[in-house]
Amino acid sequence: MLFDKVKVFSVQLDGATAGVEPVFSGGQAVAGRVLLELASAARVGALRLRARGRAHVHWTESRSAGSSTAYTQSYSERVEVVSHRATLLAPDTGTTTTLPPGRHEFLFSFQLPPTLVTSFEGKHGSVRYCIKATLHRPWVPARRARKVFTVIEPVDINTPALLAPQAGAREKVARSWYCNRGLVSLSAKIDRKGYTPGEVIPVFAEIDNGSTRPVLPRAAVVQTQTFMARGARKQKRAVVASLAGEPVGPGQRALWQGRALRIPPVGPSILHCRVLHVDYALKVCVDIPGTSKLLLELPLVIGTIPLHPFGSRSSSVGSHASFLLDWRLGALPERPEAPPEYSEVVADTEEAALGQSPFPLPQDPDMSLEGPFFAYIQEFRYRPPPLYSEDPNPPSGDMRPRCMTC
Repeated sequence: MLFDKVKVFSVQLDGATAGVEPVFSGGQAVAGRVLLELASAARVGALRLRARGRAHVHWTESRSAGSSTAYTQSYSERVEVVSHRATLLAPDTGTTTTLPPGRHEFLFSFQLPPTLVTSFEGKHGSVRYCIKATLHRPWVPARRARKVFTVIEPVDINTPALLAPQAGAREKVARSWYCNRGLVSLSAKIDRKGYTPGEVIPVFAEIDNGSTRPVLPRAAVVQTQTFMARGARKQKRAVVASLAGEPVGPGQRALWQGRALRIPPVGPSILHCRVLHVDYALKVCVDIPGTSKLLLELPLVIGTIPLHPFGSRSSSVGSHASFLLDWRLGALPERPEAPPEYSEVVADTEEAALGQSPFPLPQDPDMSLEGPFFAYIQEFRYRPPPLYSEDPNPPSGDMRPRCMTC
């Protein structure tokens, strides 16, 4: 049969080494080859190539329209970010051409748009890039081969906006049975807004407990994924790193002099996509018995290009020194406190995620989690960062995750 004459039909990208696929960014050229191996001579009508990249979101919401009537509302949106077509083989006569047996390679190359969105996989949306080759032959079903490739858009934290310190202060009256138990105040500051995975955030905070009960300060890095379609929004949150301080007794004050909170291997921030965003924040809170927690949120941007040892960093030395003097905290401790293990913070089940979260009050919409939604994946290397995943138990290094088709 003619169908059996094709032994190998695949798409390969240039730059792949030892099983590691190349990673691209906006403006780069994507080059490779379509490999066709025939067991015997075969007639071919055409060989066409298509590269596609698109961001897609989809979710459903159930709504009640009465005591016993319910309906489901669907939300979906799609944005095309890459679209390229090419014909690699087409007979001059417009009919067919006969290829001899053996190995045939058809080279291709195309340019990516100057700006793209980082590859992403989430529960309600994705950003995927792939190349598809289609082999057309007379009287035989078309043969297709697909190759997924990864795009990581650089996010450089060496910019004035991301090197600026972030600070805030909040206070709340502790109450119990409508009785005023005193004022609890919280102020916190970090030396900059931009960080990369693997870095440690030194958290400076002051907790003043004017109530009659001990309070417990905590801090966490929270990832928020926002999906947008038809004017509606859907969000998923995950605590990706956390720490807990010592209880602060009644009438006492506590200082965090650079408490260390290490950023785990998470995907970078996605801020400029029309249908989905990935944002991060440092949330510092104080658990007050009998009262809703006191919460302070400082925005973060997770980048891909770490802080330069010279240049941009030198310009921030003065601001960093004034930052320390303003807080009367002196230099950072030589040995910052180690953050807790991730397994100690997030459990493997939804019940554990709700019950053992570092912010355990599910009635608080600002810090509640919607199930075991994790941002941890494979081991981090500064370039490129890992992709997004909801799998809390990622595959080992010798087992590449399977990407879904475009």
